[in-house]
Amino acid sequence: MRQQNLQPKIVPSKPGIYLLKDGEGTILYVGKAANLHNRVRAYFTSPYTLSPKHQRLIAQIKDIEFIVTDSEPEALVLECNLIKKYRPRYNVRLKDDKTFPYLKINLEEDFPRGYITRRFAKDGSRYFGPFASAGSVRQTLRLIKKIFPFRSCNKTITGNEFRPCLNYHIQRCLGPCIGAVPKEEYREIINQVILFLEGKQELVIKDLKSKLKAASKQLKFEKAAWLRDQIRAVEKVIEGQKIAAAISGDQDVIALAQAKDRACVQIFLIRNGKLIGRDSFVLEGTHEEDLGQIMSSFIKQYYASATTIPPVLLLQYPTDDRALITKWLEVQRQAPLKLMVPRRGAKKQLVDMVAQNARHQLELLRAETIAVSETMTALEELKERLSLPKVPLRIEGYDISNIGGILSTGSMTVFEKGIPKPACYRHFRIRSVTGIDDYAMLQEVLKRRFHRYETGENSWKNLPDLILVDGGKGQLNAALSIMKETGLNLVSVISLAKEREEVFIPTSSEPVVLPTNSPALYLLQRIRDESHRFALGYHQRLRHKEGLGSILDSIPGIGAKRERSLLKRFGSIQGIKEAPIAEIISVRGMTEKLARKLKEYL
Repeated sequence: MRQQNLQPKIVPSKPGIYLLKDGEGTILYVGKAANLHNRVRAYFTSPYTLSPKHQRLIAQIKDIEFIVTDSEPEALVLECNLIKKYRPRYNVRLKDDKTFPYLKINLEEDFPRGYITRRFAKDGSRYFGPFASAGSVRQTLRLIKKIFPFRSCNKTITGNEFRPCLNYHIQRCLGPCIGAVPKEEYREIINQVILFLEGKQELVIKDLKSKLKAASKQLKFEKAAWLRDQIRAVEKVIEGQKIAAAISGDQDVIALAQAKDRACVQIFLIRNGKLIGRDSFVLEGTHEEDLGQIMSSFIKQYYASATTIPPVLLLQYPTDDRALITKWLEVQRQAPLKLMVPRRGAKKQLVDMVAQNARHQLELLRAETIAVSETMTALEELKERLSLPKVPLRIEGYDISNIGGILSTGSMTVFEKGIPKPACYRHFRIRSVTGIDDYAMLQEVLKRRFHRYETGENSWKNLPDLILVDGGKGQLNAALSIMKETGLNLVSVISLAKEREEVFIPTSSEPVVLPTNSPALYLLQRIRDESHRFALGYHQRLRHKEGLGSILDSIPGIGAKRERSLLKRFGSIQGIKEAPIAEIISVRGMTEKLARKLKEYL
C-alpha cells in the first residue's frame, strides 16, 4: 500500500516494512517495524530529535510505501531482501553483495568436485560460505587440493580416458577419468574434504591413521607413505589454526572498524576451538550510524545467506533488536543461539584481535582510495600539461625489443584509470621488418593492433584515449603516420624519451619537461617501464626457445642488460668470440675482468 500525502495516521499498527522514496520514486531507505504506524510517525516529529542523517533523509521524502507482514521476524527477512535488491543510499549495506560466492560440492555426482558458485540452492549439494570474494574461495580450494586428491576438472567421467592429466601423476587426483579409483574410495576422500571444511580435522586424522595402520599390515608401503604425508599435512593445518585464546566449541567472532561512510567488518570462523577461516566485508552507508546498528545490519545481511550458523556469536558491539535477531537466527539454524559481547577474559581478547584486523583492513582500503585519487590527479595533470582533448582514462603503451634485429618483438600494455590491466596486454612478433629499424617495427605493431580494431575483434575493440610510445621525436612521428593512415588520427599520441624523461607531443617541436616530482610523469614512467618489461620478457623467451644467448646466460656476471648490449654490438656469439678484449671492454657495463672471463668461457 502507498501513502502519497505523507500523513502517517492511516498507516496500520501492524508489523511490516516501509519504503521511503524521493520525488523520482527512488527508494531512499527500507526499514522494518513491529508497529508501522508508530515507526513512520516518528519520522514526522520534531526534527531536532532526529540525527543529522535522518534530517537529510526526511528532507528528501516525497512518498511512503509500506508492506504489512504477519510477524516482525517476517518483516526482518523482507527488509534484508529489499535492501539487497534496491541498495538504498541511507541503509547500511554490504558492498557488492548481489551474489556471494560459495564453495560447492555436488554430492549428486558419482565423482564430486569442489568449485565456485554464486547460486545457493537446497539441491542436496554441500555449500560452504558465503565468502567475501571468489579469491577467498580459490584460496580455500588450493589448500584442500594440496591435502586431498579429488578432481578439479569439469569433464564427464566415464573411466575410459586413454591417459590421465598431470594432477594424477603428482598425486593431486586419484584418476577417476581412467577408472583408477572406484566410486566408494573416491567418495571417502570427498567425505574427508567435507569434514575438513567443517572444522572436524581430528576426525579426518583418526580416519587416515586407521587407513595407515591397515595399509602397513597389508605391506602396502607406498600407500602408507602417502597416507602418512596426508596426516602430516592436516596436522600442520591444525597447528596453524590454533588460536592463542583458550576458546573451545563453535563460534563466529565479529568486529568492525568504521570511518565516515564506510566500515570494514572482520569475521573469524572458529570450529572446535580452531580458526578454520576468516573473511573481510565492506559496508557502505555507515556515516553517522550507531555502531550497534552497523553490527545489526551486517549480521542480518550476512547470515541471511550463510550456509552454517554456530551456536555462539561473539560481537564487538551489542546489536539493536537483540531479541528479534536472536529469534530469527535460531529459526535459521533450528537450534538455540547466543549473541555475546564479552567484557573480559579470553573471549574479549579474541574480539579485540578481530577488531585490530578490521582496523588494519580499513587502513588498507583507505590507502587504496587515496592511491586511486592520486592517479586521477595524475591523469588530469596529463590532460592539462600535454593539451589533451580529454582526461586519458585508457592509455596504451608500446615498446620494441630486439638485439641486432634478431627475434624482434613488440608489446602493448593497457592502463585504465591509471591501473594496469594485464588481461589486455598483447605481444607482437615482428614479421615484416628485417635488420635494425625500430621505427618500422613500431609502425608494424600499431598497424596490426588497429587493423584488429577495424575488424571488430572483441579483445581489441576499445580505443585508447592516449598512446604512449617509448622513444623520442622519431618514434612519435612514426606512430603519428600510422594513426593518420588508419584514419584514427584523433587518438592522442605522445612519446617519452628515457635519457632526460622528455615528453614529445605532436603540437610542439620542443619537448615538454614535466617536474621530477610530478604524478603525471611518474604515471608515464610506470607505463613506459611496464611496456619495456613486457616486450623484453617475450623477447628473452623467444631467444631461449631458439637457443640464442644460452651460452651468455650461463656466464656469471652477464645479465640480461649486458647480454643485450653485447649482442647488439657484435651481432652474434661468434662475433663476440672474435672481438678483441679492448673492444669488448668498450661495451657499456663491461669491465676488463668480466671481458676476460667472457673470452675464457667462449
